[in-house]
Amino acid sequence: MFYDDAEKWSRQEIEKAQVQRLRRTLARAAGSRFYGDLFRAKAIDPDTIHTLDDVRRIPFTTKADLRAAYPDGLLAMPVKDMVRMHVSSGTTGAPTVIYHTKNDLSWWASLMARCMYMVGIRPSDVFQNMSGYGLFTGGLGIHYGAERLGCLTIPAGAGNSMRQIKLITDFHVTAVHIIPSYAMHLANVVREMGMDPKDLPIRFALVGAEPYTEESRRRLEALYDMKVYNSYGLSEMNGPGVAFECPEQHGMHLWEDAYIAEIVDPETGDPVPDGELGELVMTTLGREGMPIIRYRTRDLTRFLPGPCPCGRVHRRIDRIAGRCDDMIIIKGVNIYPMQVEAILMAMPEVGQNYLIELDRVGDMDQIKVKVELKDEYFVEDMRALTALQKRITARLRDEILVTPKVELVEAKSLPRAEGKAKRVVDNRGAMS
Repeated sequence: MFYDDAEKWSRQEIEKAQVQRLRRTLARAAGSRFYGDLFRAKAIDPDTIHTLDDVRRIPFTTKADLRAAYPDGLLAMPVKDMVRMHVSSGTTGAPTVIYHTKNDLSWWASLMARCMYMVGIRPSDVFQNMSGYGLFTGGLGIHYGAERLGCLTIPAGAGNSMRQIKLITDFHVTAVHIIPSYAMHLANVVREMGMDPKDLPIRFALVGAEPYTEESRRRLEALYDMKVYNSYGLSEMNGPGVAFECPEQHGMHLWEDAYIAEIVDPETGDPVPDGELGELVMTTLGREGMPIIRYRTRDLTRFLPGPCPCGRVHRRIDRIAGRCDDMIIIKGVNIYPMQVEAILMAMPEVGQNYLIELDRVGDMDQIKVKVELKDEYFVEDMRALTALQKRITARLRDEILVTPKVELVEAKSLPRAEGKAKRVVDNRGAMS
């Protein structure tokens, strides 16, 4: 089932539209101070763009460029024509600002509705949005997509678990938007209320905003007896709705009628082959107010080769493996937190929370992984706990090629919040 005709396009139709829309985007972007200066300096003319490969003649745009252009250096139209702006949540340096026209918001809502329809959500569903609203794009982007689709939409916002559960049960909510760590937390609250998460009416969960593993997804599906769909978005490309899983749940279809996606080597900037991990680079193809070209997202993923059984030929990206700037270097070894999570969440004894702590002892870096155990496995038998500790240590060592110190702790003993989970604490900079 398709929401609109663009989902049914062939590769030839997609690529023809991309070249046409890229030319139009470049012509529009030239009206901004940032891109106007760049195009003149590099002698870039939209009329010389004939193939998708030509996009590589255009320099990358980075987060630093967006900050330097603050507050309106990337605007391609007058401020009076803008109807919405979002600001990044960064805590250091100048923020990044994204502007939208009325048409931009309509386009965004349509893409999001397409994503929701693809996974099986219909106008008859009741949708509860458990994401924050305001300057963060996730809340409003999902909200307008649900309304565009025709769902009864509940703007619950983030946190207040008791209220979330009451809304779900009282209004028979069948679809939700939730971050994975909060979904785990909410299941615990449901149990504490004497209920089983499986008894909730939820059938679909749209999950994103923070990295999580396939093992975590399967845990959530088993906990709630629902289907969990992975999504990808970022404020610079509108927000949610950039890429989404279909019912096959094997990679996220990136909407190529709306974006050009490249995956490059983070060090060299050169394209990498399909199936190889690299940094995702994105170009908007339909935004009026603030087009962005070849934006380095810092997100690590790969193109999945081969056709998707759902029939869509829009290319699929794998779940985000981490960020270029999230990489941990311990004793010369590159480690991503998602590698640790994948091991832990595959072990039945492990609970729903963990914490990676980095310290420096003398001149040596040390990594400690605190792991919550399920209640039934946190027993007084020290031999059993020691054996489990050794098994976790060995599996982590085999994956990350460094031997961590593993500390087993009781369930619910690690710090937690109703926002994004904090998985890494780096104490090395604070030590002499």
